[in-house]
Amino acid sequence: MARLVVKSDGFRNQIIELHLGLNRLGRSPENDFQIEHASISASHCEVVLGAHEVIVRDCDSTNGTFVDGEQVKEAQLHAGETLSLGDVELLVQSTDVRIAIPKFERPPRAAPPVVLSDGALLCPRHPRARVTHQCTHCREVMCDACVHRLRRRGGKVLKLCPLCSHKCESLAGEGKKKKSILGFLQKTVKLPFLHA
Repeated sequence: MARLVVKSDGFRNQIIELHLGLNRLGRSPENDFQIEHASISASHCEVVLGAHEVIVRDCDSTNGTFVDGEQVKEAQLHAGETLSLGDVELLVQSTDVRIAIPKFERPPRAAPPVVLSDGALLCPRHPRARVTHQCTHCREVMCDACVHRLRRRGGKVLKLCPLCSHKCESLAGEGKKKKSILGFLQKTVKLPFLHA
């Protein structure tokens, strides 16, 4: 990654590892990189690290920002140049940018399900269990043990696919639903209407 090395006395070659985007340098602790020196303003300059270039911008500092001895308001930085913030010199050691894209491992796809003589399917992950659910998105079939269940407060249980996390539907139907007490009372108790 792009880096600056503080060369002035008293900093012991302090290294500033720039991160992608905006990097603020100055005396104030609110900056991304604090450099405590009397000649540096509270918010001295910004160094912008892009994919192809490194740009320095002066933030109206009292003692100015210089690249190789020349005062700049905005300039592109190259490796080997000296960046001066007031009386503090920084060597532009590198302007390289490395962008790493993480690699995600997908779970291995199971073998296709086995079809029994009665037409039922066996679960690809659990060879002794029959298929009971199918994903509405990736169309993967699975047994009841494979289904991920998400319990919601005051609502139905969501059944989710273990591969893509989309909704799963039961292949055999949900079966009989339990009757509620209120439903039972509405069907069995008849109250006469009150006449005024």
